[in-house]
Amino acid sequence: MNEDQPPSSQTHAKKGWLDRLSHFFGGEPQNRQELVDVIQDAEERALIDQDTKEMIKGVLQVSDLKVRDLMIPRSQMITIEKNQSVEAFLPIVIDSAHSRFPVIDRDKDHIEGILLAKDLLAFGFGNDADFKLEQILRPAVVVPESKRVDVLLKEFRSDRYHMAIVVDEYGGVSGLITIEDVLEAIVGDIEDETDLEEDNDVHIRRVSRQVWAVAALTPIEEFNAHFKATFSDQEYDTVGGLVSHAFGHLPERGETIELSGFEFKVVNADTRRLVQLQVRIGDSESDSENGTANEDAPAA
Repeated sequence: MNEDQPPSSQTHAKKGWLDRLSHFFGGEPQNRQELVDVIQDAEERALIDQDTKEMIKGVLQVSDLKVRDLMIPRSQMITIEKNQSVEAFLPIVIDSAHSRFPVIDRDKDHIEGILLAKDLLAFGFGNDADFKLEQILRPAVVVPESKRVDVLLKEFRSDRYHMAIVVDEYGGVSGLITIEDVLEAIVGDIEDETDLEEDNDVHIRRVSRQVWAVAALTPIEEFNAHFKATFSDQEYDTVGGLVSHAFGHLPERGETIELSGFEFKVVNADTRRLVQLQVRIGDSESDSENGTANEDAPAA
């Protein structure tokens, strides 16, 4: 049937679509807020959904951000020392569940390179007598704190690297940033298989023999029952509230504190609350947890 349609009719259809599109953007936004209003109007007209709207707004916000706004601070960097043995740094790799690690010499101002956890697999099933860490290091990319985030994202994509070391104006290391940090600024938190969903019925999940992932909203009563702990729930209802109170401030990602034999590490937090914790318990307690009390706990 379309073969019988005259070319002028097809041209008119295309023109009509372009007219509608130009009419939608006819106001020609003069500033950022007017552009945001146009995007909001598009959602209200059901031309885009809420997720699309938030992603577009995220892109607009990223264009105003500098690396210093998103970087992981120096104090929260998980690093490996150049002269550490495999036995010494392997628990760091396993417990953190990260895929990339800055390798340092003496201190964090001396970055020797980046270790990819997957590069260790070649040495995992045989004699590691010939293993030398420096032989498998990847070059470390260094960027200034003042670099624009949108420019960095382009470099991440074009140069095919996922982590950069951030330095201040004096050349000292002030932190690091990953491609995931940038993408989360656009699309929101990106959860992987080691993260717990807040609306999931499973609040506590085993990661390794001594390490557990615990949602901050886990009721203290549930935590006590799972670990046979005795934390009071008179003042705070959740583990996140208990830990925040113990810190005396809202802790940032990477901060740790020990309470009654349990080491709590902040894995995820925003500017208002804790989201996810990592809990480490000692050998004796871990062994007891391997008994009848937690036989129903999921394996790592």
